[in-house]
Amino acid sequence: MAILGTLLKKGIMLGESMEQQYTSAFDLQKGELRKLMIHAQHTEFGKHYGFANILKTFKTGTRDQFYAEFTRNVPVFDYDKIHNEWWHLAKAGKKDVCYPGKVKYFALSSGTSGASSKYIPITKEMIKSIRKTSMRQILTLSKYDLPTDLFTKGILMLGGSTNLRKSGTYFEGDLSGITAAQIPFWFQHFYKPGKKIAKTSDWGDKLDEITRRARDWDIGIIVGVPAWLQILMEKIVKHYEVKTIHDIWPNLKIFVHGGVSFEPYKKGFEKLLEHPLIYMETYLASEGFIAFQAQPVQRSMKLVLNNGIFYEFVPFTPKNFTEDGMMRESPETLHMDQVKAGVEYALLISTNAGAWRYLIGDVIKFASVEDSEIYITGRTKHFLSLCGEHLSVDNMNKAVELVSAAFNIDIREFTVLGESVGGRFAHRWYLGTDDTVDEETVQKQLDLKLMELNDDYKVERGHALREVTARILPTSLFYEWMKEQGKEGGQNKFPRVLKNEKSQQWKDFVAARNIMNPS
Repeated sequence: MAILGTLLKKGIMLGESMEQQYTSAFDLQKGELRKLMIHAQHTEFGKHYGFANILKTFKTGTRDQFYAEFTRNVPVFDYDKIHNEWWHLAKAGKKDVCYPGKVKYFALSSGTSGASSKYIPITKEMIKSIRKTSMRQILTLSKYDLPTDLFTKGILMLGGSTNLRKSGTYFEGDLSGITAAQIPFWFQHFYKPGKKIAKTSDWGDKLDEITRRARDWDIGIIVGVPAWLQILMEKIVKHYEVKTIHDIWPNLKIFVHGGVSFEPYKKGFEKLLEHPLIYMETYLASEGFIAFQAQPVQRSMKLVLNNGIFYEFVPFTPKNFTEDGMMRESPETLHMDQVKAGVEYALLISTNAGAWRYLIGDVIKFASVEDSEIYITGRTKHFLSLCGEHLSVDNMNKAVELVSAAFNIDIREFTVLGESVGGRFAHRWYLGTDDTVDEETVQKQLDLKLMELNDDYKVERGHALREVTARILPTSLFYEWMKEQGKEGGQNKFPRVLKNEKSQQWKDFVAARNIMNPS
C-alpha cells in the first residue's frame, strides 16, 4: 500500500481507465457487449436467443445493427422473469445457464419495497470486475491532496458477514460479505475489521467487537452505508468518552459510501468529526460495480463502460412504466449514443454474472453525456405518482435536507406512504430525528420545499393531492423495524417509499409502539 501511495502521487492510471478516457462510450459499450455475448454464446441462454447469429452483425452490419438485432431477439427482464425462467436453474446447480460455468455465489438483495430477498448470481468474473473497478476508483485519489502515508493506514469496510450460508450447491449472503471473503492476500494486512470479526453474523455483536478493537487500529479510510457507519462511530465515541472519532482515528481522511444519498446523514455525521473528510460516492449494486465518483467535489459519478457491464436506458415515462414502477412490455430502450442529459432513465444491464437486459431498478440522469457522468435520482418503485405528482427520491432527499437546515435538526431517516382518502390522495411522511421539533411546522415547511422543487407536485397540491402529514419518530425506531424485517446492517437501507404490504406493516409497527409526539 505504500507503493500504491507513491503511484497515486505520480498520478498513475490503469490501462482500463486510459482506454475509457480516449475511446468513445459507444465503441467501448459495443465492444463490451460483443465480449459478453462471445463468452455466453454456448450457454443455455445464448443458444436459446441466438447469440451466434446476433454476433455476426457486429462485424458485417451497419453501425447500430448489432443493437437492433440484440433488442429484437432478446427480451427485457425484471427479477421475477429472469429468475423464474433462467436463474432458478443456476441455483439448482446447473452449469452454463446464463454465463459459462456454475454459479458459486448468490448475493441476497432485498428489493426495498418488496417482501422477499432477491438472489443475484455472482460469478468469479464479476468478482474480478468489482476488484478492478475498486482499484480504478482508488487511483482517482491522485486528484486529491493526500499524504502518501495514508495508504499505509487501515481501511475499515463495514459490510455483511463473510460467514456465508451454504445452500445446496451455492453460498449465499450479502454482496459485501461475498467480496470481503475474496479479498486478495496483499490487502489483508490493511483490511479491518479483519477476518474473524467479519465472519460475525449478528450485527449488534459485530459493532460491539469493532468498538472494543477500535483503539488498536490506525484507520485512514472507512467504507460502508452511511447509516450503519454513523451508528458505529457514535458507539465508539460514547464507549471511549471522547469528543470525536478523530480522537480514536486521527488519520481518518476518506469516507467511501454508496447505496443511498448521503445528504440526509451529513449533518449528524459531521458532528462526530474533528475535521472534514473527503466523501467519495460509489454505485456498487449487487448486480455489479456500475459507477464511481471520479472528480473531487462533484456529485456525479462516472459510468464504468469497459469492465463487464453493457448498459441500456429506458426513458422513465408512463409509456414505459406503470404508476407502481412496473416496466411495461416492450419498452423503448436506448444505447449510450442515444441518451440525453437531464432525462430520467431506468437502467437495464447485461453482465458477466449472467444478467441480460435486466432491470436493476434504479433511475438515473446524465449530468454529462460526453463524460458518461450520472447521478441516481431514485428507484422505479420509489417514485410517488398517485395523481401525477411525479415525486422522486431525489426531490425527497433535497426537501428533507432543506428542512433539516431550516430548523437546524438532524433528520437521519425518513419514509413516505401514499394513500387514497375519500376519492383524493394523501402523502404520509415519517421523519426520524432525535431533536425536538413541532410536527405541524415541519410538515408545512416540507410541503413548501417540495412545491418549490417539483412543479407537478405543486399543481397536484391544489387538486388531487389534498393532504400531506408528517410524523416525527425516534431514529432508533427505523433501525428497530429493519432488524425486525431481517434487514439490519450490511448493505441494507431503509426504503424511502413504502408501498403495498410494507406500508401496512410499517403503520402497524409504529402503532404498536404507541410513540407520542415529542413536540
